[in-house]
Amino acid sequence: MTILTPWDDVISTATAYLSSADPVMAAAISKVGTCTLTPNPDVFETLVDAIISQQISVKAADAIMARLRAATPGGLITPEALVQLEHDSLRAAGLSTPKARYIRDLTERVTSGILDLAKVEQLEDEEVINHLVAVKGIGRWTAEMILIFSLGRPDVLPVDDLGFVEGVRESYGLAARPTRKEMLARGDAWRPYRTFATWYMWGVRRLSQRNERERTRIVSL
Repeated sequence: MTILTPWDDVISTATAYLSSADPVMAAAISKVGTCTLTPNPDVFETLVDAIISQQISVKAADAIMARLRAATPGGLITPEALVQLEHDSLRAAGLSTPKARYIRDLTERVTSGILDLAKVEQLEDEEVINHLVAVKGIGRWTAEMILIFSLGRPDVLPVDDLGFVEGVRESYGLAARPTRKEMLARGDAWRPYRTFATWYMWGVRRLSQRNERERTRIVSL
């Protein structure tokens, strides 16, 4: 279920817990600073953002989101707005053919009532994932981004996220990128706040790359 505790309190509790549980994580928290993760309750918009963000650069995703907003009334990313856009309009915004189809499938499922996003919000994490991966083009990573960036679930561990994995490799001084199994095992020490451990590992990676860009979209630091 979605956390009802005030979000700032969740952040404070999580960072205190992680700092006491793991000295490497404590150092990362000190280095990165205050967690600024702010979930967006608009699940549909976050889903569109996540689909667009799959396997492309942040800069490219920013451009596509901007063009998509320009194609909708008031720049709103809603099911009602996107259902009016034909495939060619989605392609003109910069979406690949597969991603245009994915967003069309998502939009039609939501507008038809097949996918009830309000009901999805009430489900446990794995149930949310199972519901979302039924949509074309939505895999586990995309569903996990929804759990983190929209539903604000505190204990998500996206072990297939390259930035997260690289952040762990750097923070823990590993010679090689850790495997999925190793990531799952390491994440046990961070329960029940693996979302925030993930966020700080992303932060470490961002600092190592000297990435000072402002946060421009939902599914980004």
